[in-house]
This record gives sequence, structure tokens and C-alpha cells, in this order.
Amino acid sequence: MKVCDIVQKLNLIVFGGNEGINNPITGGYTSDLLSDVMGNVNENEVWITLQTHKNIMAIASLKEVAAIILVKGLAPSEAALEQSNEEGIPLLGTPLEAFEISGQLYDLIKKANE
Repeated sequence: MKVCDIVQKLNLIVFGGNEGINNPITGGYTSDLLSDVMGNVNENEVWITLQTHKNIMAIASLKEVAAIILVKGLAPSEAALEQSNEEGIPLLGTPLEAFEISGQLYDLIKKANE
């Protein structure tokens, strides 16, 4: 499964980082605590958060995540969007709550791996 697949199947908004739209996805991680994400998210996972500032992109780059999904209709800061485009890490959005989009992403990944 690739980022472009979840964009289509989960009706996600692509804010930036289009260069990484074909990044492979191996799983997901949901957290708003940056230190938690740094310690636990794995490479090629999709990170789901409500954080919108530039620091999310620094962690995403360091941990080599496939993409970030912003929840609750939130939009990224201008600095985060700029970094997303520079790094080629897709910054996505949804009006859904973290709980709901996490479940939908889990179901998609599970079906893709069956």
C-alpha cells in the first residue's frame, strides 16, 4: 500500500509533500506527544496527529515516516507546509477525529496485508 492509496480510499486532503505520494506504508501510529512519536513511530508508518507546527516535520523526517495525517479539519502551519514540500513527506488532512481515521487506516492496512 502507498500513500496515494490511502489518500484516495480515505478521502484525504493533500496539503503538501506531493513528491512522496508514492511512499510505501507499513503501518500507522497515532499520538500528539512528540516525544512519544520519536520513541515509537517506525519508518514508513503514517503518523496521525492534531499537531500542526513545524516540529512535526522534523520528527517525520528523522523517523522517515511515510506521511502525516492531520485530524479534525486542522491545517498545517506555513512553516510545516514548507518543510513538507522540502522533505517530500506528504502532509495530509481529514475532518475526522483521530480515533475514527486510525480505525479506518488500520482496516485498510489489514486488508492490504491479507
